[in-house]
Amino acid sequence: MIRIEIDTPPVVAALERLARATTDLKPVMQDIGEALVVSTKRRFTTSTAPDGSPWPDNSDTTVLLLLRRRGGLSKHKTKGGGRNLTRKGVGLLADKKPLIGESRRLGREIHARATAVEVVIASGLEYAAVQQFGAKARSFAGGKSPWGDIPARPFLGVSRQDEGTILDVVRDRLTDALKTAI
Repeated sequence: MIRIEIDTPPVVAALERLARATTDLKPVMQDIGEALVVSTKRRFTTSTAPDGSPWPDNSDTTVLLLLRRRGGLSKHKTKGGGRNLTRKGVGLLADKKPLIGESRRLGREIHARATAVEVVIASGLEYAAVQQFGAKARSFAGGKSPWGDIPARPFLGVSRQDEGTILDVVRDRLTDALKTAI
């Protein structure tokens, strides 16, 4: 066996800096988390799942409910018993993408939590799980229930593009660690 000992202070210091940079992965996980938060928020503007598939459209029932709640229908009934769209209603119908409401709250409240061994991307909003996994009508305990089936609209996950971004982050951090160590 061949054994080489290096005890020159600059080399030892450089190796110690490299070891610290590659053993404390929290900064890398934080960078990955920040990139995934941006990617996840972008899904709300494209209405697509991490695998690239489009989210299902809102049902007619949902659209009608949203129009009623947000003042999109006139207060006066037509001869046929229906209601006309208001100017606001026309605008609401023009951009009736799912999960893109006036508040756009879910798409804004995505956050990352990083440790030295993992990064978690999540939303603390009560209805986030329903949007991610969907729900059947009258499936909730305690009296809270969707008025109809809600299809899954996955927004959390890692796309192929995200995989490339993660590799870029790791590569950049490793390159920086090597530059700092030398």
